[in-house]
Amino acid sequence: MRTFVFLILAVINIARGETRSADVVVYGDAPGGVTAAVQAARMGKKVILISQYGHLGGMTSSGLGWSDIGNDSILGGIAHEFYHRLYQHYQNPDAWTHESQETFPNKGQGVPALNPKTKLASTFEPKVAELVFDQMVREAGITIVQGRIDLKAGTRKEGHRITALLLEGGLVVQGKMFIDASYEGDLLAMAGVSFVTGRESNATYNEKGNGITGPRGGNQLPNKIDPYLIKGDPKSGLLPGVNPGMGGQAGDGDHRFQAYCYRMVLTDVPSNRLPITKPNDYNPGDYEILFRAIEVGQKGRFFKTTLVPNRKTDANNASGISCDWIGGNYGSDWNWATLGHKEREVIAAKHRDWQLGLLWTLQNHPRVSEGIRTSLSVWGLAKDEFKDNQNWPYNLYVREARRMKSDFVMTENHCRLTIPVEDPVGMGAYTLDSHNVQRFVHKGMVKNEGDIQTYLKGKAYGISYRSITPRARECENLLVPWALSASHIAFGSIRMEPVFMILGQSSGTAACLAIDADCSVQEIPYEKLRERLLRDGQKLP
Repeated sequence: MRTFVFLILAVINIARGETRSADVVVYGDAPGGVTAAVQAARMGKKVILISQYGHLGGMTSSGLGWSDIGNDSILGGIAHEFYHRLYQHYQNPDAWTHESQETFPNKGQGVPALNPKTKLASTFEPKVAELVFDQMVREAGITIVQGRIDLKAGTRKEGHRITALLLEGGLVVQGKMFIDASYEGDLLAMAGVSFVTGRESNATYNEKGNGITGPRGGNQLPNKIDPYLIKGDPKSGLLPGVNPGMGGQAGDGDHRFQAYCYRMVLTDVPSNRLPITKPNDYNPGDYEILFRAIEVGQKGRFFKTTLVPNRKTDANNASGISCDWIGGNYGSDWNWATLGHKEREVIAAKHRDWQLGLLWTLQNHPRVSEGIRTSLSVWGLAKDEFKDNQNWPYNLYVREARRMKSDFVMTENHCRLTIPVEDPVGMGAYTLDSHNVQRFVHKGMVKNEGDIQTYLKGKAYGISYRSITPRARECENLLVPWALSASHIAFGSIRMEPVFMILGQSSGTAACLAIDADCSVQEIPYEKLRERLLRDGQKLP
C-alpha cells in the first residue's frame, strides 16, 4: 500500500532577463501538462514545466473530483497510474478524516467511485489529486517555473520553429520542443498557429450537434419566467444577461462560448465547514431569474452535491439557474481567450462572486422559501481545501476557449465512429457535452440555449495525432493536447480531464521522438509513435 505525505514542490524563481533551457518545455500546469512533462522526463529528456497558478493539476485539483471518463477502458499509461494512486491513497484508514470508508456512498459515474475491480478512484478530494501530481513531478525530476506567457512578446521563432517563450517579467525559456497544455491555447496563439473560437454551423462539418440549438436541451429554465425588469412591461428592458433573440437560426454558427463555473468544494461536516458570506459587491438584481424560477415552482437542483470522500462535494451546475454564469465569458467584441491575464482575473473574480452570491442568496434571502433556505444551509466551504486561496478553487472551469485549426479536425462524426481515425494517440468516450451558451426571449419567457448532452453509449473513439499537431507551415515543434483541432461539439467530449492526461502523455512521447529523430512533429512515422505509446501502456483502438 502506498503511503502519501504532503509535499511542497520546489519552484524556481528566475530573475528578470535570465534564460533557462530544456529539451521539452511544457506550458501549463493542468493535468495534461503534468502527464506530458512526466512522460518526457521518463524518456530521458530535460523538462521545464511552466506553472501559471503555482498548483499542479488544473481542474482535476481545483474541484472537479467527480471525473468525466465515460468508459474507464480508455485509461492507460500515466492517466491510469494517476487514478490508481488515488485508489491506493483511500485504502489507507488515515485518509478518512471526516468520515469512514464504510459510510462513503462510493458512487461514481456509472461505476463505484473507488472501484475494487479496476483499483481506480474516479472521485477524490482536490488536495489529494494535487498531492499525486506533485509526487509524479518530483519523482520524475522535472524543473517547475512559475509564470505566465507574455501575451505581447509571446514567443521567439526561427522559421517554423519556436526557439523560446517569454514569460511576464522578462523570463526566457528556451527549448527544442514545446507543448501547449493551457486551457486557453495561449502558446499556440503566440506562436502564430491558426485557431477558432465559438461554434461552427452544423453545415461546416456535416454535424448535428453544433451551432445554435434553440430552446431545447437539458438544464433548461422552467416555463413562465418573465424576461422583463418589470414583469409584463417590455419598455422596462430585459433582465441582465437576457438577449432579445438567439442571434440566428438553429444550426447556425456564432461567436458565443459555453458557460464557465467553479467546481465548488462544499461540506456539511461542521468541524470542517466555513460559512458562506455575502460578497462585497452583492446585488440581489443579479439573481432575479433565480427568484422568478422559485416563484414558478423550482424547488431544487440549484447546485450539485455529488460527494467525494470525506463529505465534500464536486458542486457543479445542476439546472437552468445554477452555478454556470451564462454569457459571462464573452461579449460582442471580446471573449475569454482574447483577454489578457489581468482581465481574465477580473472575469474569474466575477464568476466567484456570482457563485458565492448564489449560495448566500439560497441560504439567506427572504425571497427564497424557508424550506429551500433550511435545506441548503448545511453547506459551507471546506476548511481543508485551497487553504492559500480563501478555500476557493484555483482554476475557473474554462470549458472551451481557443481550438487549434490544423490539417485534421476532429468532428462529431469521428466521436460517433461514423468516420474512422487512422492515427489515434488516445481515446475518448464521454458524452458530446456543451453547457448553455446564452439566455434569450422565447415565446415571452426566458429560456436557455446551447445545452447538449448526447450520450455515446460508452463507445470509445480514437483521437487523431494530426489533431494535436499544427500545420507544418505554421509550427514544426509544437504539440497541443487540449486546445486541439476539433469542432465545438466534438471538443465537448474530448475536453474531459482524463482524456487531457492521455493526450498529454502522447504529446510528451511525440516530442521526445521528434528530438531523437531530429525531425518535426509532423514527420514522426505514426507506426513508430504508436509502438512507443503501446509500450508505455497507452490504450489505443
